[in-house]
Amino acid sequence: MKKHNFGAGPSILPQSVIEATANAVKDFNGIGLSILEISHRSKDFKPVIEGAAQLFKEVLDIPEGYSVLFLGGGASMQFCMVPYNYLEKKAAYLNTGVWSKKAIKEAKGFGEVIEVASSADANFSYIPKEFTIPTDADYFHFTSNNTIYGTEIRKDLDSPIPMIADMSSDILSRPVDVSKYDVIYGGAQKNIAPSGVTFVIIKNDSVGRVSRYIPTMLNYQTHIDGGSMFNTPPVLPIYSAMETLKWVKEQGGVKEMERRAIERADILYSEIDRNKLFKGTVATEDRSLMNLCFVMNDEYKELETEFMDFATARGMVGIKGHRSVGGFRASCYNAMPVESVRELVKCMQDFEKQH
Repeated sequence: MKKHNFGAGPSILPQSVIEATANAVKDFNGIGLSILEISHRSKDFKPVIEGAAQLFKEVLDIPEGYSVLFLGGGASMQFCMVPYNYLEKKAAYLNTGVWSKKAIKEAKGFGEVIEVASSADANFSYIPKEFTIPTDADYFHFTSNNTIYGTEIRKDLDSPIPMIADMSSDILSRPVDVSKYDVIYGGAQKNIAPSGVTFVIIKNDSVGRVSRYIPTMLNYQTHIDGGSMFNTPPVLPIYSAMETLKWVKEQGGVKEMERRAIERADILYSEIDRNKLFKGTVATEDRSLMNLCFVMNDEYKELETEFMDFATARGMVGIKGHRSVGGFRASCYNAMPVESVRELVKCMQDFEKQH
């Protein structure tokens, strides 16, 4: 039976990327060694890390004066590294969910944090719209897509101060005006690679402005200067990232990824809104294209477990919603075929007919 992988992350990858990575594990480029056992400083690996960075710049149209870094520690490490490198006195954060809260918690260890707005009052079911970014803050930070709640900021915001964004779960799913940001970062395990590598897109002249001592490994300048090779980088996921970036380019780039994301979302959200058994969980205008969350309508709550079993038997994988929201979550990252979304919709329709 075909499996349809709606997992929130680590998540679906293009089949060609999985096959290329598997081949590299067995014999990397025909050199008789696995990519798992070659030196990161070898002539064989250098084209991988440089190629991945160059492809990132090309696919996302990153302007001159920016570096693409491949680091460890996940986005969670960036919650600390960002304020370590940028927060001198005060920072401004938009609170749209769990990951924003975690970033805010880390930043408070380095200075004053202003929460410009929050949607906590409605369990983060919407994106705050009317807020003022303080012009005397060192930077403004937001999370573009909220995997747990299913909300997304799908356009670049305007900020009077340097802007930093966590784009872990929607990077490469739409065009981004990188010039508006000092830093864009994220874990790669949604749209880029297996877990284990973190991408950081950083404006080179934005670093070095705080007065504190920054430990070497937490200093962005270290990794800019070292080309992500100050210490041993996560070799295998960087290779997978390179292959994914090749795939995105071959498929038509981020504009094509956005077109596909809209198509998938339109199909599934239309069914959620039509089907008497289900309802969406967030404000319609803020619905994520990456993580589509829904629950049973109140009068059908008792059918939740039954539908989960029904969908699982039909090959749906990873659709259980996060415990803080409940219900169901279909994560539709770039590699998700529209056919899988259609199968989930058919599953929902067939279950509706039984009830």
